[in-house]
Amino acid sequence: VFEFVTDRLGAQGTIAGGGRYDSLVERIGGQSTPACGFGIGLERVLLLMQEFGVEAHQHVDAYLVNLGELAEQQAFKLAETLRDAGINVVMNAESGSFKSQMKKADRSEARFALILGDDECRDNKVSIKHMAGALEQQTLSWNEARDLILAHRAND
Repeated sequence: VFEFVTDRLGAQGTIAGGGRYDSLVERIGGQSTPACGFGIGLERVLLLMQEFGVEAHQHVDAYLVNLGELAEQQAFKLAETLRDAGINVVMNAESGSFKSQMKKADRSEARFALILGDDECRDNKVSIKHMAGALEQQTLSWNEARDLILAHRAND
C-alpha cells in the first residue's frame, strides 16, 4: 500500500494512493490474478499546480484528425514519429465526422491540423492545414510535414 500526501491542501492532503489487489479479480468471478493499482485525485493535482504556479496548458503544435480504418491505425504511428521529433501532437481519440474533428482541432488551439485519411495512408502522406490560414493546405510526406511544423515553430 502506498499514498502520496501533501500539507498544502489542508485536510484533503492525499494526492494519490494504491496497492495490491491480488484477490480482486477472483472476488468478482475471475481467476486468481496478481495485480496492483492506484488512483490519482486530478482535482488535487490541479490545485497543487496552481499553488506552485505550474501552468497546465501546453502549446499544441498539431492536432491529428483521422478518417477511416487504415488512417485510425496509422495515426498512432504518425503521432509517435512527430513526438519523437519533439512536436506536441494531440490525436483525436474518438471517431467522429471530419467537421467535428476539425472543430476539436480549432478548440485545441493547435497551429496545424494534420488530416490523415485512408488515401493519404496508401500514399504515405498527410494533409497539413495551418489553422491561422497563413499557409495553404498541402499534402506532404510525414517527414516534410514534420519539417514544416518544426520550421514554423522555430520562426515564432
